[in-house]
Amino acid sequence: MVAKFLNLEPEKQERILNASMKEFAGKGYEQASTNAIVKEAGISKGLLFHYFQNKKQLYLFLYDYCLDLVVQDVFARMDLSETDFFQRLRQATQVKMELLRRYPELFRFLEEVYMEQAAEVKPELEGRHQRLTEANMGRMFAGVDFSRFREDLDLQKMLHVVVWTFEKFGEEELRKAKLSPVYAPDYDRMFAEAEEYFEVFITCFYKGKG
Repeated sequence: MVAKFLNLEPEKQERILNASMKEFAGKGYEQASTNAIVKEAGISKGLLFHYFQNKKQLYLFLYDYCLDLVVQDVFARMDLSETDFFQRLRQATQVKMELLRRYPELFRFLEEVYMEQAAEVKPELEGRHQRLTEANMGRMFAGVDFSRFREDLDLQKMLHVVVWTFEKFGEEELRKAKLSPVYAPDYDRMFAEAEEYFEVFITCFYKGKG
């Protein structure tokens, strides 16, 4: 079924994807209406289910599609010849901020996905997120010069502390957005705050910086 959707002309694909993102981002999985999606996209409900078996398949396809778009864009914009670990992270953070401005609807959908609690999709979302993280961590840090880290500390634990800190940082922004419908993320402030964390980690974890 999905293969038929991928064979559609780009303009029609985009209408369906944008209508779906808007509905899921605004209402969450359980409250989202396929009737609203087809009305926004200008297609029949029968045609939507000709491409996607049900709402769940559409939702998971949309999640995979959005993440794939973001990952491809991030790596296309990064300079992977940079060997400094924190410079790599700075690049990734800057690129993400640029993408947030470029694809606001897409990121609103992804923000909803990360907070989604619906039992019908949550286990599959968690599995997808874990696989994506594992697949891209190696790619993100390939060629990094880890010899700059202090030898008296456990490298894996240091990397976990860094990664978990930025995951929590992102989750906190999502929590604020969930609590207040009028909350508008200040990306410049977020990048400046991330830079403060970078400086703390460099001081604590790099040789001669403590």
